Amino acid sequence: MKKVKLIKIDVDKCNGCRACEVVCSAFHAAPKYSSTNPERSRIRVLFDPLRDIYVPVLAGEYTEAECNGRDLYTIDGKVYDECAFCRASCPSRKLFKDPDSGLPLKRDMCEEEPPLPEPLCVQWCLSDALTYEEREEEGEEGDKKREMEIGLESLIKKHGAKTVMDTVARLSKDKH
Repeated sequence: MKKVKLIKIDVDKCNGCRACEVVCSAFHAAPKYSSTNPERSRIRVLFDPLRDIYVPVLAGEYTEAECNGRDLYTIDGKVYDECAFCRASCPSRKLFKDPDSGLPLKRDMCEEEPPLPEPLCVQWCLSDALTYEEREEEGEEGDKKREMEIGLESLIKKHGAKTVMDTVARLSKDKH
C-alpha cells in the first residue's frame, strides 16, 4: 500500500486572492521564504475577473511532446483552449517551468523535515477552495525515484551528462 496525497479544488469557492501562489513561490524560493516569484509557484490561478471566474491549476507531470488536440471550452461565454487548464509542463509553453533553469516544476506537497500537516497552499486558502486529503491505495512507492530520474534526465538534456556528473561530484565533495 502507498499513501496518496491529494489537493482537492472547489472552483466555486475560489475568490482569486492568489494567496496559494504567493505562499508556494515563497516556500520554493532560494533561500526559502526570501522572495515571491509567481513563476516558481506549483499552483496558478487562472482567472477572468470581469466574469468572476477563478480556476486554481496544480503543476502536473512533465511531457516532452506537445498535445495533438486543441479542444476549446466555453465557460460563461468565454472560450478557453485546452492548454488553459492543462497541468503539464511541455515544450509549447512556459507555465510550470523554473524561471532560472527552465526545468519543469512539479507539485511536491511542500514536503520537508519535519513534515507539514498539509501543503501551504491549503493552509493559506481562506475560502476553502483547496482541501487536503490522504488515502491508502494499492501500489508501490517508487514515485520519488522516478521523479529524481525525470529531473536528472532534464538536466542531462540541457547541460550534458559530463557536466551533471561533475557537478554532483563537486557538490558531494563540498558536503564532506
